[in-house]
Amino acid sequence: MSVLVNKDSKIIVQGFTGTEGTFHAGQMIEYGTNVVGGVTPGKGGQVHLDRPVFNTVTEAVEKAGANTSMIFVPPAFAADAIMEAAEAGIKVIICITEGIPTRDMIIVKEYLSDKDCRLVGPNCPGVITPDEAKCGIMPGFVFKKGRIGVVSKSGTLTYEAADQVVKAGMGISTAIGIGGDPIIGTTTREAVELFMNDPETDGIIMIGEIGGQLEADAAKWIKANGTKPVVGFIAGQTAPAGRTMGHAGAIVGGAEDTAEAKMAIMRECGITVAESPAEIGKLMADKMGVTA
Repeated sequence: MSVLVNKDSKIIVQGFTGTEGTFHAGQMIEYGTNVVGGVTPGKGGQVHLDRPVFNTVTEAVEKAGANTSMIFVPPAFAADAIMEAAEAGIKVIICITEGIPTRDMIIVKEYLSDKDCRLVGPNCPGVITPDEAKCGIMPGFVFKKGRIGVVSKSGTLTYEAADQVVKAGMGISTAIGIGGDPIIGTTTREAVELFMNDPETDGIIMIGEIGGQLEADAAKWIKANGTKPVVGFIAGQTAPAGRTMGHAGAIVGGAEDTAEAKMAIMRECGITVAESPAEIGKLMADKMGVTA
């Protein structure tokens, strides 16, 4: 069992024929991901990257059996694309788009509250299950199959952690980039819970950053329910208070939003905390009893 995506996922790309959609869909197909088509309104019936193009997500579900969607739609239209996918019955919606207005995401969050689907993102690198499915913009060659799950707010640190895990003699079960916006679909806690319940994941790496309460919520859940070792890291330790750093959600609003406060909470909850991102792989290897 993998988390969220695997070789059997039937994946479509919304914004398929655009520049970003074309490039990354091509990379996904080259990786071996089961991309069954794409959606670009007005271009239905065409063939792109040897895959059919549909006018709507509903059509892609009906004709190609799609159950997973990757969204490469410009910010102004991305919220509608998410809601269209949910309405069509897509189970896993992964939104890469950066810069979606927060007001739009408030509407999306409310809309999805009674839908049977899971949103990952927006403003995220996607989800990858090595050797099975690459749903996003991550460099596939970095990821090797294994039994360590990665959940991260940061795209770059997702790849860095995966690279360290592989070099330490282990591999990745699935990596989930949850995104760094103020309002996202799958939270850190929810992603950690998926890994805790996954029989093919033995250890978890949890990468957060300044701003918000997601890491603290996840840490408290781990303390109460955790059954697997967790290594954590918080980016933004040198960020000045009150200034947005990188991601739209990375702004320190309260005392518990700082890197130091989050690291302290994580330690109190039994998580092994890396002071530097360079330590993530080694700490995980130590927890798993692996010697490189």
